[in-house]
Amino acid sequence: MTFAIRNAAEGDIAEIAGIYRESVLNGVASYEIDPPALDEMQARFSAITSAGYPYIVATDEGGVILGYAYASAFRTRPAYRWLVEDSIYLSPQARGRGVGKALLVELVERCTAQGFRQMVAVIGGAHPASVAVHRAVGFEHGGLMKATGFKHGRWLDTIIMQRALGEGALSDPALDSFPGNRDA
Repeated sequence: MTFAIRNAAEGDIAEIAGIYRESVLNGVASYEIDPPALDEMQARFSAITSAGYPYIVATDEGGVILGYAYASAFRTRPAYRWLVEDSIYLSPQARGRGVGKALLVELVERCTAQGFRQMVAVIGGAHPASVAVHRAVGFEHGGLMKATGFKHGRWLDTIIMQRALGEGALSDPALDSFPGNRDA
């Protein structure tokens, strides 16, 4: 499958919302039960991008969005500012074709360039394909939380995976700076 990766734009939100809607309704990666409305997806996009986090899409040759990925704050307390959480969602036709891995590799590269030191994946439903993609990109198992979600009539486990970015914990960050393109 041929595809390109680029920054997501406001004009992409309807397609992004459609991909997320399908994932919410039919999958276990998200523990949301009802898909958010388009205006809510727009607000989420704006909050992530205005804070300086990367938000990217993979498109086919015709410009149709196959999937999207973004990094966001894991927690808002200041000591967590060097840690990001990744999120990746794919359209059904893009699954198993290398799109998710390519998005994750690009997201890791962008977050590393912005100065973040760690990335975590919180994998809903302990989804085997998501675990495999993260492992292939250098993530390690960080923990298992049993029966943390109830969706589609069953209890779901959550897997935490983590990988260092750049120097990781090998050096102290400049405490007067803030990663990304956000002001200190």
